Amino acid sequence: MCLAIPGQIISLSDDSDPLARTGRVSFSGISKDISMAYVPEAKLNDYVIVHAGFALSILDEVNALASLQAFSDLAALENKL
Repeated sequence: MCLAIPGQIISLSDDSDPLARTGRVSFSGISKDISMAYVPEAKLNDYVIVHAGFALSILDEVNALASLQAFSDLAALENKL
C-alpha cells in the first residue's frame, strides 16, 4: 500500500526546465523540497498530493483540507488508544 500526503506549495524554484522544477511544500508545518516534474502547472499556494518526493497531482483546497482533517482525526484516535 502506498500513502500519498496532501501538502501546500509555499515556494517554487525558478528553473526553466519543467523536469528540474522543485517546490517547497508544507505538510502541516513540516516543509520539504519536492519535485514538481509531474505537475508543471502547479502554482504557489496550490495543494498537491505527494508521494516519494514527487508531487503527483493538484488537489482542490476543499478536498485537501478534508484529507488533512482526516489525518488529524486518525492521529488523535491513535493517541487515545
